[in-house]
Amino acid sequence: MLIAFEGLDQSGKETQARYLRARIEQDRKVHPLSFPDYETPVGCEIARALAGEREFSPDVMQLLYVANRCEYLPKIEMWLAAGSVVMCDRYRASSIAYGEAQGLDPTWLNDIQRYLPPATITVLLDIAPETAVERKATGRDRYERDLSLLSRVRESYRRQAEQSDWVLINGEASKDDVCAAIEAAVLPRLPRR
Repeated sequence: MLIAFEGLDQSGKETQARYLRARIEQDRKVHPLSFPDYETPVGCEIARALAGEREFSPDVMQLLYVANRCEYLPKIEMWLAAGSVVMCDRYRASSIAYGEAQGLDPTWLNDIQRYLPPATITVLLDIAPETAVERKATGRDRYERDLSLLSRVRESYRRQAEQSDWVLINGEASKDDVCAAIEAAVLPRLPRR
């Protein structure tokens, strides 16, 4: 099973993925991943671009994000084949949301990721762009500073969340309420061992 956490920065993805991972690890192996991974060769280029040291067009940025995930493709496939749970803080839907918000074709954004296994379930932690800014007022990257872009990203995420393999969670609620909602939505879907 591959579980993806999606949402704007500061929506609680990392925290909630950690909570859910601790719960699932009580009886099965979980492999956590966070994208982008700035430690890989492709991830280093992404970090430079986000810091303003490199200038890439939106399509090239999304290709870099996809390539960063593909750097982990052999491990993801191996873990899934072994019956483990793979838990991603950002995954395929991020490229669609951020790329679409920058005017890229969502069909193309989906197609360039066709070799990455789809998420079994995607958890969208939905917050307003203004909440993201309140939660992290300083040290924001070029995307995090653009409220208009973040509004379009949120719209894309919410549209994608209409799919049956998505769960939309109010990320504005308390951490405990968000955690309970995620567990109620995800745990019953875990395959029996």
